[in-house]
Amino acid sequence: MSGHEPAGRQAPGWLGPLLGRLGTARTEDFTQLRTPDRGGRESAVLVLLGEDASSGPDVLVLQRAATLRNHAGQPAFPGGVADPEDHDAAATALREANEEVGLDPTSVTVLAQLPRLWIPVSEFVVTPVLAWWHAPHPVDSREPAEVAHVARLPIAELVDPDNRLQVRHPSGWTGPAFSVRGMLVWGFTAGVLAALLEMGGWSGPWSRARVIDLPPVGALPAPSAGTDEVDESALR
Repeated sequence: MSGHEPAGRQAPGWLGPLLGRLGTARTEDFTQLRTPDRGGRESAVLVLLGEDASSGPDVLVLQRAATLRNHAGQPAFPGGVADPEDHDAAATALREANEEVGLDPTSVTVLAQLPRLWIPVSEFVVTPVLAWWHAPHPVDSREPAEVAHVARLPIAELVDPDNRLQVRHPSGWTGPAFSVRGMLVWGFTAGVLAALLEMGGWSGPWSRARVIDLPPVGALPAPSAGTDEVDESALR
């Protein structure tokens, strides 16, 4: 793990336990998939933690457009493939977040680069970049053909046992998911979130017996700015 934190922009105290735990983080803490020594498309995502006066700590998540070739319709962290001009994973993550949702890089304090993770379906080698949003501002999709929706999901709602479940992919793979504000967060993004919530000491007991089949792209209702959950009756 590597990171930096400019003076005067220290992360809040509630992030302390997570940052301390990340000092010993390994790939195995996030996934059972081994990251290949070579090959794959170098990529990065921005795990941007902020805080809202009314709803408390939160994380920025977007939903990819249903027409994309890779990960269509899937909630994700801002991010993408590295450009030759990017000097590190943080530069990639911040550039992509600016292009996708208009995030001002100067409003962000990068805290750590997490272990490189392998996504075999798209052959991406992804470095999650943890950051503190010290100066939040409005963000929205800048490329509707790529990003359908942008949301700040409260940590309190993500760890609510009523909002946690598992999804079963048609391939047979089953993994953690979150049903929050009309978004079904699953796959790589949910796996990273679940690990970070556990490391930060925020996660509590929840039922792994609540399993649903992953719906096809386009079967979910539109995401909401409220607190309504995904209608599970539409997912079976």
